[in-house]
Amino acid sequence: MASHILAIDQGTTSSRALVFDAELNVVASAQQEFQQHYPQPGWVEHDPDDIWRTVLATARAALADAGLGAAEIAGIGITNQRETTLVWDRGTGQPIHRAIVWQDRRTAEVCARLKAEGHEAAVSARTGLLLDPYFSATKIAWMLDAVPGTRQRAERGELAFGTVDTYLLWRLTGGKVHATDATNASRTLLYDIRANTWSDGLCHLFRVPRALLPEVRDCASEYGRSLPELLGAAIPIRGIAGDQQAALVGQACFAPGMMKSTYGTGCFAVLNTGDTPVASKHRLLTTIGYRLAGRTTYALEGSIFVAGAAVQWLRDGLQIVASAAETGAMAAASDEAQDVVLVPAFTGLGAPHWDAEARGAIYGLTRGTGRNELVRAALESVCFQTEDLIASMRGDWPGMGQAVLRVDGGMVASDWTMQRLADIVDAPIDRPKMLETTALGAGYLAGLQAGLYPVPEDFSARWRIERRFTPGMRPDLRTRKIAAWRDAVRRTLTAAGT
Repeated sequence: MASHILAIDQGTTSSRALVFDAELNVVASAQQEFQQHYPQPGWVEHDPDDIWRTVLATARAALADAGLGAAEIAGIGITNQRETTLVWDRGTGQPIHRAIVWQDRRTAEVCARLKAEGHEAAVSARTGLLLDPYFSATKIAWMLDAVPGTRQRAERGELAFGTVDTYLLWRLTGGKVHATDATNASRTLLYDIRANTWSDGLCHLFRVPRALLPEVRDCASEYGRSLPELLGAAIPIRGIAGDQQAALVGQACFAPGMMKSTYGTGCFAVLNTGDTPVASKHRLLTTIGYRLAGRTTYALEGSIFVAGAAVQWLRDGLQIVASAAETGAMAAASDEAQDVVLVPAFTGLGAPHWDAEARGAIYGLTRGTGRNELVRAALESVCFQTEDLIASMRGDWPGMGQAVLRVDGGMVASDWTMQRLADIVDAPIDRPKMLETTALGAGYLAGLQAGLYPVPEDFSARWRIERRFTPGMRPDLRTRKIAAWRDAVRRTLTAAGT
């Protein structure tokens, strides 16, 4: 009897595969990093073959490590880096260009022009999103303009667009299925989240041929079956969700008012707002949290472009740390009297500022500033950005109240960072026992569809906390630190001309 689930977690810097048993325990996992491409400043690309190769290799490795055959897998769940854009030939499967990554800023001028023309309010009303190069629509149009002949081919229906989930589904099924789920569709600037359908008006505005777009399904659905030769036998693909929505599910945030924040390359805070979309007055995103059995649950989301990437910069760019594991002790040893502030706008500033032209800056440097203070500034920048998001969410949705924040992602392993996060946001921080919440969410969706896993209410009862971090910073120190952060952001935005 098939009693396990294979979860594919395709991320920005690596692909991972995990095998879950019938009790939602991880029994095997595998991971492979792949190359990042930076053709110009602000441009970020991935080779689609690298994405596919690492996904297939890690899926095979995880199954082998678990000692399981394909017949013992009840379903595959897929979660993915969102907004990253691919366009390929429907006949050959050959991409027309490298994938343009969510971090990429090449279409900033297009977004600025559309905003100046007064389109943002209407776009936001339909999509819940803002006009920013972060999302997929302007990336699609850029590809069709940049690669000769492709716009005409797209209009004839010869090409297919997809975010990474759609591309993987296409490859896994041998080109038989061109589909996505509602969460990934909601991140394209082309999907009406209230009507739950692609918008012809938005396709026209962004110059995206309607024939490119995939079918949109529930997060838990019968998506198709993998080719037998890929994993040893055909396996049903039964769950798909974008990475942040998958983490919302994996953190069991099924009730309105529950909130999670994931700290990976970037940071993404998502607040469940129930069955009614909440329009943000503070430039947050209104998005689809998940769609199950035809019922849509909405969320408010704040997106921060740089979280763990700031630690990578310390390690690889400045070379002042050898590994992320060192940073907590270094921050603890820093001089708290120095208000050194890093604004990590390496690829612009995300919510609530949404300034694609802003660039990183460090404030408060003195002759006494050393490696420890820079490390602390990098870690604190994540905490300050989270505080900005939570303050905005409270302003948008009074029903949020004093929410407990459930956290996941690589950075949450640092006790120092999580304690500082609790201090800065002045709220409890809950770190779960199961840190693989993104993959867990994808696996749960597939297992729910397969009938292997319990309904959401029972799944929520299984969620377990590993540690709660409670605020302990003096109010005057917290106030001083937040004031220094906001002053630094103001100066950075001024320098960018905004």
